[in-house]
Amino acid sequence: MKINIWTGHKVRLRAILPTDWDKFHNNDYDSDSARLCDVIHFPRSEDGTKAWAEHQASKGPNGDENMLAIETLDGVLVGSISTSKCDTRNGTFTYGVAIFREYWRKGYASEAIMILLRYYFEELRYQKVTAHVYAFNDNSLALHERLGFVQEGRLRNMIFTRGQYFDEYLYGLTKSEYEKLKS
Repeated sequence: MKINIWTGHKVRLRAILPTDWDKFHNNDYDSDSARLCDVIHFPRSEDGTKAWAEHQASKGPNGDENMLAIETLDGVLVGSISTSKCDTRNGTFTYGVAIFREYWRKGYASEAIMILLRYYFEELRYQKVTAHVYAFNDNSLALHERLGFVQEGRLRNMIFTRGQYFDEYLYGLTKSEYEKLKS
């Protein structure tokens, strides 16, 4: 039986395809979801989103930094996960995950995170991951704590949205903590 490291029990991680544009475009209209994951961007045309998806599909990773689609085992695109600030010298990286609203609370984010961590910790020799979580994103705070991440810091008044400033929390997980989660 073949095992694919990018596949879990519910989702698989894969490259973004040009045909994914419409799901990402529709998600752009969910301002609350955008606010939880990043920021609310200016509106983008369908052609602009198509160009973005084509660019993502053709560019591939930048070193160990990459953006991947999250899809169910049935092939339904449910979100994305990306890595950044990949520091091979110190073995640290950050990531962000975004699940389209209609797929929230189905375990897709947690499984996608664990698939990503498996690859970065077990294949690329990273030893620590950091996640930045906005103080108003209760679901993400609970997710990271449930996954065993440790709150390592709070950056005060870092995020401006809805006319006010919010804190940003830093969550970390080391490879040894990850190993304990697996057992």
